[in-house]
Amino acid sequence: MNEAISRRGALGLGAAATLAASAARASVAADPVAIVSTWDFGKAANEAALARLKAGGTVLDAVEAGAKVPEADPTNHSVGYGGYPDRDGHVTLDAIIMDEDGRVGAVAALEDVVHAISVARLVMEKTPHTLLVGEGATRFALDQGMKRTKLLTPEAEQAWREWLKTAHYQPVANIENQLPGPPGSSLNHDTIGILARGLDGHLAAACTTSGMAFKMRGRVGDSPQAGAGLFLEKGVGAAASTGVGEEVTRIAGTARVVASMRAGLSPQAACEEAVKHIARLRGAAIKGLQVGFLALGHDGSVGAYALLPGFTYAVTRHSGAAEVLPSASLFAQPG
Repeated sequence: MNEAISRRGALGLGAAATLAASAARASVAADPVAIVSTWDFGKAANEAALARLKAGGTVLDAVEAGAKVPEADPTNHSVGYGGYPDRDGHVTLDAIIMDEDGRVGAVAALEDVVHAISVARLVMEKTPHTLLVGEGATRFALDQGMKRTKLLTPEAEQAWREWLKTAHYQPVANIENQLPGPPGSSLNHDTIGILARGLDGHLAAACTTSGMAFKMRGRVGDSPQAGAGLFLEKGVGAAASTGVGEEVTRIAGTARVVASMRAGLSPQAACEEAVKHIARLRGAAIKGLQVGFLALGHDGSVGAYALLPGFTYAVTRHSGAAEVLPSASLFAQPG
């Protein structure tokens, strides 16, 4: 008798769990993911992107609008206006934008223009090229009517002059979560990668940055390189990277993530595969360095994974519901 009751109870619990899981899936389907982006500060970028979508914009319009938020923030020292300069005192910007029709536009080492992401879109739409760099990129932007702006703010210049006293250059893992201010605040964040999916299933992606603070003049990281800092493929999904760009570039990181998704891996499993490959390839050379990947599947599924703890990402649904989540990681925090 007791065994029968126990069995009925277990069956009831199993049915309840199945119903709960079905309800959760139905809830997600009713309110699918619209935008995902790297780091806590991506939440504000996502809000701008979603607002553009709701105003009738395309997903390409949305990722551009989202990327422009940190670009215009003078307290943001790694994206756009207010970004920390290279070791020679020049603020240089990198950006890329992609859609699912195979169109891509990018700029690297752009100077004197705040919205690098908009210049990248102009490269995509107004030229036969995919990437313009340095003086040529700046001249193109100004020819297209972009406003010339001094990007080096007094605060960034002061930090650069302080750095010159020692001129010590060493990337620090999760520096965005270690500087003064709450994690992910406008005082301490990194490159933004932003991936969007419309209710019609169309995808677009963007990435923008001022690169590593006090980098060598002429250094370009992974961010503006299609297949390194950002990649997208119709019917498969999109991926963005963050962290030390050189390590991402070595493995064509986001192209690898998307290729793994094409082969049948989930966004989560694809991000994990890329991070583990870096660890196998580089061994002790990546000790203390951070690399993270964020991926969005064509069906709206999301994945994220990093070498070290500390990488976070923002997820915003079409209803406007938003959350910032911690990424799983391969290793424990060093030190």
